Amino acid sequence: MPRILAIDHGTVRIGLALSDETEIVASPFKTIDANHEPERTLARIVQEKRIGKIVIGMPYRMSGEKGSAAERVEKFATSLGKELQHSVPIEFVDERLSSVEAEASMSRAGITGKKERNEIVDQLAAVVILQEYLNQQRGPEGFLLPDASYELPWTDEPKRRRK
Repeated sequence: MPRILAIDHGTVRIGLALSDETEIVASPFKTIDANHEPERTLARIVQEKRIGKIVIGMPYRMSGEKGSAAERVEKFATSLGKELQHSVPIEFVDERLSSVEAEASMSRAGITGKKERNEIVDQLAAVVILQEYLNQQRGPEGFLLPDASYELPWTDEPKRRRK
């Protein structure tokens, strides 16, 4: 099955994340240079990884309006579409606060070095964008939750065994 590629487009670096083949889980993939023919690099990745769809984080302002960053991303998406000869659909996903969430995730994981953070923050932001997209596609019924008989370690209820 084809995978979904998520892109967190920045002016210096572009973070990438991939879905699994079942389109349930997003994983960090890599970071590429935003100033060194990223469209060509992405076209190669699309072919190698059998990408069926691309989602790009759209940097709306907190008010919901598009600013200059959103215009830059739209221009990039148009250029990428041309490079791919429009063979792969491209969708935009609201990315507000995805970088903030990625930074918080790194803090919780104890990643404090600036070099380490710079290497993975864009990938983690792409993971946040992609996972949000995958969750929206499944809808509320598609979220993976334990059934009632599963042992939940954070509750005080008596333990039950799964059948």
